[in-house]
Amino acid sequence: MFHLSCETSEDWWEVEALYDLCFGPSREALSSYRLRYGVTPITLLSLVARDQDGILAGAIRYWPVLVGAAPALLLGPIAVHPTRQGEGLGGLLIRESLQGAPAQDWDRVLLVGDAPYYCRFGFEPLSGVVMPAPTNPKRVLGLSLVANGWIGITGSVTNLRL
Repeated sequence: MFHLSCETSEDWWEVEALYDLCFGPSREALSSYRLRYGVTPITLLSLVARDQDGILAGAIRYWPVLVGAAPALLLGPIAVHPTRQGEGLGGLLIRESLQGAPAQDWDRVLLVGDAPYYCRFGFEPLSGVVMPAPTNPKRVLGLSLVANGWIGITGSVTNLRL
């Protein structure tokens, strides 16, 4: 059993250590990280999962971006501690965090990831959405949080400071 809560400033370094463990410290060289520099994650959607002993088992963050002129959420990173993988925690973090997004007036979310994993949550490949280079366009996926949330939305992805 896991307890989910919004990430706080007290969680920050522990979450960063989890991301380093799962992705390596060179993760910040990825093109999607350029969209996160100087931007605060969306606090009410960025979750941590702790086990019954209070040990961090997983985390997910969301960032505000623009696709062309349209606001969107950028999901990622999401990480599950290697000792807790295979328990469904990644899916739980995705489903629970996305539930609150429409209430905060978000219509769409995008990510860079593996379609076979994320398609089971409703994500689909996006065409006309350009992430900073070098990003494989086949890995740019989107999910509409409202009806037709991605219809007519195209352009370059840039960061958005709220």
